[in-house]
Formats: sequence, structure tokens, C-alpha cells
Amino acid sequence: MLLAPKSVQAQEPVYATFKDRRVINTQSVEVLQAKQFDFRISHRFGDMAGSFGGWQNFFGLESAADVLIGGEYGLSNSMTIGLARTKGSADFRQLINGFAKYRVLQQTTDNKMPISMAIVGMTTMSTMKRGLDTFSLNFMPKFAHRFSYSLEMHIARKFKSFSLQLSPTFVWRNYVLNGQPNALFSLGVASRIQLTKVMGLILDVAVPLSPYYLKASNGYTVPIGVGFEFDTGGHIFQINLTNSAGIASTDYLSYTTQNWLKGEFRFGFTISRLFRF
Repeated sequence: MLLAPKSVQAQEPVYATFKDRRVINTQSVEVLQAKQFDFRISHRFGDMAGSFGGWQNFFGLESAADVLIGGEYGLSNSMTIGLARTKGSADFRQLINGFAKYRVLQQTTDNKMPISMAIVGMTTMSTMKRGLDTFSLNFMPKFAHRFSYSLEMHIARKFKSFSLQLSPTFVWRNYVLNGQPNALFSLGVASRIQLTKVMGLILDVAVPLSPYYLKASNGYTVPIGVGFEFDTGGHIFQINLTNSAGIASTDYLSYTTQNWLKGEFRFGFTISRLFRF
């Protein structure tokens, strides 16, 4: 009789591998509970330093590199859907981003399931007015050229106060300029360290694996983010620094050209407020 409670407890799922459904740039393995709604606002400012930063634009705070306003809803304890509008950081602007996330596996305290895993599919559509420059990405001769897609797999494990996640990702863009690949593969790494009861240190990096993006002369860089998140009970508040200007995965993975070493990083924040219906 004394062993029964311990046996039941040992099979419980591991919760809060990450506090939020996103780390900084990448999504996390977390999903919403059924009938839970998350209203989100994210903001990325301009360069803090470098040629476009410094005092002239108040260290980036007078500029907006990207803005996200959207919501997510838990269809079940394993399935979350979301819809958001982002400003966009590259030639594709005024983006509508819809996604679905399904938790395939959840880590358990007895280690019979040692990891958590989630799969995310996203579709992004540009609603901007078509450009007239044939050498610009926003030329978009066909309606289908407005679309980009991403497929992400997130595999994570929580070690007491430390969490680690790997995120292989595939991005497909329907419209690219001559010489650019439609497909992009990347491998992301994210982690979280619980510092206090309400505060955690978070970081993520997404390394492109496609040869075109690895060639330095093409000007693309590795998106890297570091920040802190605060759990206030009703919502998650996050502040961060990242060289990525874009927020959506189809944006920041495809178009990051800013360099940390040149001061081309920016301050950002995210407010996430949960409701239950």
C-alpha cells in the first residue's frame, strides 16, 4: 500500500520543459491545454549598435524591425493552432502566419519516455501590394508566390532546472530570386535554465545546413538569441536580444543577415496572456 502512491507519481508527465510555446526565435516543444487561449504580442526593435544603431535612433528603440500580434488556441491537450500577423523583416511584408502544433511525445518522470517531441507546420502569406521591380522578392508574378512554408520538429528533455531542445527544420519558399534555393534546411538548438522561482534564462540558435546559406559571400548569418522570461502566474513576459529581425520561422530562418559582431542585434519583448474558454 505504501508503494502505490510512489508508483503512480513516478509515471507522471514532465511539465514546463519550457515556460512558453516559444523560446526566442524558435518554437518550443510546449503546447496549450485544451480550451486555453493565448493572446500574444511580440516586438523587435532596430539595431542597438552598428551603422544603423546608437544614439541616432535611441539604440534601436525608435525603430520597429518586426511586430507580431496574434493568438493561439488549444484544441486538445496535444494540439495547438495559431494565427498571427507580422510586419515582416525582408522584402516580403505584411505577413499572415497560420500554424498547427501537435505534441507527439511527452517526457515522463520515470524516464520510460525520456523526451518530449512536437511537430509544427506553418504557412505564411504576404498580403503586401505587389512590387514592380523584377529583381525584388516582392515582384511575385503569381498569387502562389506569396506563400512560404515551414515544417519543424522539436525534441526536448528537461533535466531538473535545465532544458535542452533540438529543432530540425525545413523551409520552402515558392518565390525566390535567381540563384537562391527554394528549400532551406536548418538545425536549431535551444535551452532554458531556471534561475529563480519565476525567472529563467533562455537562448536559441538556428544553424542553416543548406550550402547557399553557409557561403559567407551571400551575406546570411546564423540567428542567435538570448534573453530572460518571467512567469507572473497570469502571463509570461520575455525580454531578449537577437540578431534576427524577423519573428516568424519562414522569415527569420530565410532572411537573417544581421551580424552580432557588427552591433546588428536588437532588443525585443513578448507578452503572452492566457485565457480559458
